[in-house]
Amino acid sequence: MGVLNVTPDSFSDGGRFFDMEDAVAHGEALAEAGADIIDVGGESSRPFSEPVPAEEEIQRVIPVIEELAGRLSVPISIDTTKAQVAEQALDAGAVIVNDIGALRFDPAMAKLVADRDVPIVLMHMQGTPKTMQANPQYEDVVGGVKAFLADAINRAEAAGIDRSKIIVDPGIGFGKTVAHNLLLIKDLSALQPLGVPVLIGPSRKSFISKLLGPGDERREVGTQAAVTAAAMNGAHIVRVHDVERTRETLKLADAIRESVSSNH
Repeated sequence: MGVLNVTPDSFSDGGRFFDMEDAVAHGEALAEAGADIIDVGGESSRPFSEPVPAEEEIQRVIPVIEELAGRLSVPISIDTTKAQVAEQALDAGAVIVNDIGALRFDPAMAKLVADRDVPIVLMHMQGTPKTMQANPQYEDVVGGVKAFLADAINRAEAAGIDRSKIIVDPGIGFGKTVAHNLLLIKDLSALQPLGVPVLIGPSRKSFISKLLGPGDERREVGTQAAVTAAAMNGAHIVRVHDVERTRETLKLADAIRESVSSNH
């Protein structure tokens, strides 16, 4: 899954794709680099960020989704917590909803997803983007995240969403310390019993800088290490900014994971 932030304040690309033409060109580049899904978002969810009104989010993402849907065969997901934004995005050509609020932030979201019968990504977050990094605490982070996601799956199914359409995301960096993030990647296989695909988004998150030091290149190198560990531990989808580099990383990680011993 390639990330396309159409925001002026994204933590990773600092609003480089805020202009519609730039955003469309970047979306095409992600597809060309081999993205299987393009995730378009119009509201930054970086720590301490302020929410954006639905109207503004719609103005940012809908023209980009319309344009990309007309040009690409790659499925587009809309990264939003608001049903109003998701509905217009689906009308514009998106086919997946990526909801960091796991259907909790907008009571209309579950019904929309059920009615449209589209895949939904349910993510774990402690608090909201504005509060999540204030002082995240868990007795057992892996167990807590798993229980939260199991509950989110149950809520989605109760709202009429087909289980085959549900994807879960442990929410790396969303209300987690460095240690929490590392444990979740290390023990990602603990989410397998949920019986749904697992998406993970470690790309360029601040826990990498805290371990390796500042700088874009270090963040990207660290991202590839995190992606490799996640893939080895059972991730089905990785959400990243550098699709080309990640495809090469995953090619090798998959070859290692699928290698079989022989006597030769």
